[in-house]
Amino acid sequence: MNKLNSAGGYTLLCIACLTIMVGAVVAPGLVSISAGLGVTDNAILLVTLPALGALVFAPLAGKLIDKYGAYQLLIIGLFLYGVVGASVYWLHGPLWVLFNRFVLGGVTSVVMAGCTVLISQWYFGEQRLKMIAKQGMAIELGGVVFLFIGGLLAAQHWALPLSLYLVAWVFLAMLLVFVPRQNPVEKEVETQHEHATLQKGISLKSVYLIAMLAMVLFFTSIVLLPSYMYGQDYDEQQIGGLLAFISLMAVVAAHFLPKVCKLFGEQKVLALAFIGFGVAYLFFLQTGTISLVVGAIFIGIGFGFSIPLLNHMTVERSEVKVRGRNLSFFTMAVFLGQFLTSFVEYIPGGISNIFISCVVLCTGIALTLFIQSIKLTNYQRDQNDKLSKTHSR
Repeated sequence: MNKLNSAGGYTLLCIACLTIMVGAVVAPGLVSISAGLGVTDNAILLVTLPALGALVFAPLAGKLIDKYGAYQLLIIGLFLYGVVGASVYWLHGPLWVLFNRFVLGGVTSVVMAGCTVLISQWYFGEQRLKMIAKQGMAIELGGVVFLFIGGLLAAQHWALPLSLYLVAWVFLAMLLVFVPRQNPVEKEVETQHEHATLQKGISLKSVYLIAMLAMVLFFTSIVLLPSYMYGQDYDEQQIGGLLAFISLMAVVAAHFLPKVCKLFGEQKVLALAFIGFGVAYLFFLQTGTISLVVGAIFIGIGFGFSIPLLNHMTVERSEVKVRGRNLSFFTMAVFLGQFLTSFVEYIPGGISNIFISCVVLCTGIALTLFIQSIKLTNYQRDQNDKLSKTHSR
């Protein structure tokens, strides 16, 4: 079989949802869940600590994927995701509960990298970019769905949202049934030669750095908007609605990513993503519902045009034998960006100064990417001119 059927593709997108589900499950009922588990003094760590676990375990996950294969590691990862996620119900007190969340983050890094490696093995060229864009959509859409369901279950009993972690076992069964163990590796060798030109321009290290900065800018809004809006007399329902709207806008932007990339090229699209982040924070600096909604649209565009594209760029710039390792580094960059947002509140001058700092950072990154894009275009034009002169002789 050289092509994955629609059920197999749908299965990989379902597995992608588990990335954001780690925190989304407990977020709506954080107060009651932290009380039930005996970690009221460290409640926020129930949401943020998995990111640190993913950051620490990602290099090991990458090595294991490259050594034993993405399919085998994804089976193990999905099984452990359900076990570790749901078993926290039987733990009590900060030590064991927070250790459980840390380990769950490590398991999530295996699931995230393993899923992306499988996508890279079954999809090629433009189809791969489309699938990775859909993966970004699935992650954000999963946030909307699991935030909603988690809130409904938490209203019934504090422990019920924890049962959602067992959905990983449903996805495991789907993986075994719909996704074949053997993937078309031979075609990948050809594809790497065809797409060698894509490895010019932004290096892998730059991709990781940009991914980290994109996540810092995106998650800063997620972390600060609730308190910022609460200070403007918005209630919890309105705050939750805006955060869900941001995720929805990210889904829409990711849907159009392949077409926009074809039109402008990778580096210009990344520059547009950071312009989106910057414009969003300019609107957040204003007061009023319209400014918040417009800001939410642009912050969603920033995510949809950055993280899925950077994920794709990591795959395109990685040889098959080290793809698991490189994707684990990408996972580290993404979760490091999330974790660093824990410290943005320490920027002096309050939330307004933080938003202004974000605008300045976005401007600098966007300008750098545009300048690099122009240089790359000029370089490619020179190379084409040299080739045409050589052929004319």
